Amino acid sequence: MTDTIWPPDFQDSTQSKYIVLIQSLRAAVRSGALSPGEKLPPVRELAWQLGITPGTVARAYKLAVQEGLLDTTVGRGTFVSSGHREDPPDDISLVAHMAHDDLNLRGIRVPDVGQEGIIRDIMRRLGTDGGMGYIDCPAPDKDLAARKAVVQWIGEDRVGRLSPDDIVLGLGAQHTVILTLQACLYGPNPIILTEDLAFPGVRHAARMLRAQVLGVGMDQQGLRPDRLEAVLREHGGQVLLTSAETHSPTTIRTTLERRREIADVASRYQVQIIEDDCHTVARPELPAYRAICPEWSWYVSSLTKSVSAALRFGFVACAKGQGGTAHQVAQSSFYGLPLPMLDICEAFITSGQAETVRQKVEARIAERVRQAVNILGQWDISWRPDAPFVWLKLPRGWRCSTFMLACGSEGIGIKPADEFVLADGHAPNAVRIGMNPDLTNAEFEGALQKLSQMLAKPPATVDV
Repeated sequence: MTDTIWPPDFQDSTQSKYIVLIQSLRAAVRSGALSPGEKLPPVRELAWQLGITPGTVARAYKLAVQEGLLDTTVGRGTFVSSGHREDPPDDISLVAHMAHDDLNLRGIRVPDVGQEGIIRDIMRRLGTDGGMGYIDCPAPDKDLAARKAVVQWIGEDRVGRLSPDDIVLGLGAQHTVILTLQACLYGPNPIILTEDLAFPGVRHAARMLRAQVLGVGMDQQGLRPDRLEAVLREHGGQVLLTSAETHSPTTIRTTLERRREIADVASRYQVQIIEDDCHTVARPELPAYRAICPEWSWYVSSLTKSVSAALRFGFVACAKGQGGTAHQVAQSSFYGLPLPMLDICEAFITSGQAETVRQKVEARIAERVRQAVNILGQWDISWRPDAPFVWLKLPRGWRCSTFMLACGSEGIGIKPADEFVLADGHAPNAVRIGMNPDLTNAEFEGALQKLSQMLAKPPATVDV
């Protein structure tokens, strides 16, 4: 953009300067003085050129983005819009599918510890004894028994004081996260903050809701409060979506002191915290954010990773006083969960069988993790006995892309770090390895032995 072609004139106008500026932008785009894809100066630079305040330029840019005149991306700048929206590239599938004979260590699966038979028994019992109301749409109070069961399942020690009115149900954790975001986000340009390495579902949810996602740096104690505050000061934001108990892919558990520091930053900046606890299998010892900061925190989890993924049963413990808002969002979206599914899950939890299954699943995962550590322990891995994956930092001589190709040639599927990176983010040289319980012990250990052998022999073509 050149000053001689596009000079907004503020001298003879009685209108506010931001209005004059956006009118000039519209005229320049229509006349072709500003071409599609052309980069505009940063806010402060244009303000200096025009002799106006940065706030005036920022306000005009924001309105122009809302109108579709401009596009803006954090870290890249502001550009004249091309005038049309292309379909986004295909993102990573949230469900890991591989050929039957492949050694799938990409996804996180629940081991079969007898829960399928229990679910069949519950369905048979419901068929004999009869549920109720399997004809009409679900009424708002039809899920009350299931919400009471969820309160029992979570326990007050985990999330603070809790009642059934605080619980909203969804179709698994991913769907429930989206419902919670819908209840929390506002404004024409909503911003979600999350870990700089995040479960791909965060990107999927943000795209659906037309929200921007910004990454926040971590260390071994969890999210860094100074990085969170720096992002909030520069960009703002409505929601922090985080996994404090079991972070995927790194296995990091945020310390209690760090949780309190993050909660303090969130409350000072009036940012809602959505804690996605979907990867946690064990009963956590540390309190969730909702127990620390109940007015600003939401707790999302499900039965997917600990009991059964097929049930698609998720739930959110809403921030204090926000249950009514979230219930309205859910009812406006899908009326309510299918009544047969509510009856199955309520019976599963209240009978104590779901907890028995969870304990068995936890034990099976710990067994698989022990196998992985015994074989891969010589390498730089992060692991926990209750996390259904390990995080492997590749040794010198390997690059993630090359290692993925080598694994593929052996029929082994793993997840590279770049599947967890946000747009314009930096991917560490690392991979996540899932503890697939569907493989036999021999298959699982054989796959890990192959990985260890490959790690010990980096390709000669790589410059080390």
